[in-house]
Amino acid sequence: MNCQHCRNSLPDLLLDATAASSAATRAHLESCAACNEEFMALQATFDLLDEWHAPEPSPYFDQKLAVRLREEQAAPAAGWFERLRSRLLFNTGRQFRPALVTALAFVLVVGGGTIADLSGFPPRSHDQASAAINDLQILDKNEQALQTMDQLLQDDNPNDDGDASQSNI
Repeated sequence: MNCQHCRNSLPDLLLDATAASSAATRAHLESCAACNEEFMALQATFDLLDEWHAPEPSPYFDQKLAVRLREEQAAPAAGWFERLRSRLLFNTGRQFRPALVTALAFVLVVGGGTIADLSGFPPRSHDQASAAINDLQILDKNEQALQTMDQLLQDDNPNDDGDASQSNI
């Protein structure tokens, strides 16, 4: 028997000395000083617990408890703010963990999307013009396009006139 197995069976030896594994455990205790020392400490602790006696409650304990229960039942129900406050103050936080994980994931996605510019929205320029200015700029571009087309047409017309004059000759 190894020391780990012996340490695991020490409580069984203390609680039931007639158990099947107790003979092997006792044999190991005789050969191993460290396990025997741990067994003696555990036995001393059990002996102290056997000597301890619970204090007697006061003679008026039941009456005081009944009065306290009636007071609590007659008290108005706590509002939602008081219930929330008591949950936050006296809670282990287990039921808030899913909400906190969700909030953290949301913050990471929004923050990461903002940093990586993955928001899907077109970039906004800081010097955004009004609608009237945008319309005038579009008309100006159209005017430039019309002038370019007029120049192209004028360049084509002399060739047409030249062909006509050559055919007249």
